Amino acid sequence: MDRAGARKYLFSKKIDSYFDGIYKGYRFTLLYFKEAFTSPFHLREIINQCFEIGLRSLPLITMTGFIIGIVFTKQSRPSLENFGAVSWLPSLMGIAIVRALGPLVTSLICAGKVGSSISAELGSMKVTEQIDAMEVSAINPFKYLVVTRVWATTISIPILSFYCSCVGLLGSYYNVSTEEATSLQIYYTNAFSNISFLDLFSSLTKSIVFGFTIGIISCYKGFFASNGTSGVGKATNHAVVLSMFLIFLEELIIVQIVNWIRYF
Repeated sequence: MDRAGARKYLFSKKIDSYFDGIYKGYRFTLLYFKEAFTSPFHLREIINQCFEIGLRSLPLITMTGFIIGIVFTKQSRPSLENFGAVSWLPSLMGIAIVRALGPLVTSLICAGKVGSSISAELGSMKVTEQIDAMEVSAINPFKYLVVTRVWATTISIPILSFYCSCVGLLGSYYNVSTEEATSLQIYYTNAFSNISFLDLFSSLTKSIVFGFTIGIISCYKGFFASNGTSGVGKATNHAVVLSMFLIFLEELIIVQIVNWIRYF
């Protein structure tokens, strides 16, 4: 084998492919920020995607948030009873749901439901050459397909996270009200008594970051899908797994930063 053949790969096929994917993702993200703030903005398509992402996800978010509120309250009550601190249950639920569970659960659900849908849709358009046809028709496929969907996830998921937190607290109240007599107003007053502006800001920040991550990863995997229907399936699977992994990683980083600010 000649020297050129021996140096076909810099490290190995898998390692080179891994770093090539990181570089393409970096270029893809930079192109998004370049196109996202220049006209045309395709507002109608952004609104349509917000409808697809937001309203179509409401039933699942409602059911999941309500169940999480009930289950987490049931699990926390025995521990607080051992210390005679059942009265702190609403405050504990408010802190847990608003700070962490609301944004995280919503983002994980959307990564599976919305992320897979976006990746499969763009992947199908890629392998059937519909994206190439858009370029021939003088339409910028990146701006129309990618930018609009990333904007939609970045806008919709923070709203869904806030809604999930409210429904989760409602589920928690339902469990508390079955055990002891309390009004909804008193419960929500106690639940939000220990929540600061920093908690709300960090929750909003996490939701925006998670929404952007889901949108950009799903669009990237779908936009570069290949090898027919099997390639679309692999791209969809990779989009969901990578989005969830990055969500957990971003959650860890943001929590560390917020805790540093809190105790600074």
